[in-house]
Amino acid sequence: MSREFTPETERQRLQLLGFLKPELLGGEFTHLEFPRRVQPKELGQRMLYRDQNMTGWAYKKIELEDLRFPLVCGEGKKARVMATIGVTRGLGDHNLKVCSSNLPIKPFLSCFPEVRVYDLTQYEHCPDDVLVLGTDGLWDVTSDCEVAATVDRVLSAYEPNDPSRYTALAQALVLGARGTPRDRGWRLPNNKLGSGDDISVFVIPLGGPGSYS
Repeated sequence: MSREFTPETERQRLQLLGFLKPELLGGEFTHLEFPRRVQPKELGQRMLYRDQNMTGWAYKKIELEDLRFPLVCGEGKKARVMATIGVTRGLGDHNLKVCSSNLPIKPFLSCFPEVRVYDLTQYEHCPDDVLVLGTDGLWDVTSDCEVAATVDRVLSAYEPNDPSRYTALAQALVLGARGTPRDRGWRLPNNKLGSGDDISVFVIPLGGPGSYS
């Protein structure tokens, strides 16, 4: 029902804005993306790059302006806009500036959400059909398939007309994302670190004779 908005997934929108309004980059950033930070010794050499129109990569000759810091940098949770913020949509922070600079970041952040409509009247739902609404603390360490497996496991342990099954499911998802305490911190079953972010989960039953609102 949703997808993440990150500097990576919205790279082309951000790069297009930087291309159309280069004054927003303040001469400190380039709208182009490179596989790694370009070094002065690489001036005149060829390197892979991509711009706002490209999903793949091509080669270009490195020029002086390419030495500027990229508008979008990093991968995964370390991806950043203007080396400062890891989100691309949100409210507030009108005075947020680039670290050690006076450049505003707000022009690159959108306040428009993605809206998807799911018409409940178009489908038949049973008590086990739920919508899981969670924060990054859940989704950063838990895949869709893992959440679905937890849904099946927890709900099958309760009677369909027991409203506490949905609370138990939310608790199981939160505890699963947090992990268990070990010698080297909170760990998941695969021994990776548990979530260090806020973990909030809502389980919303979609319908059926055993569901509760």
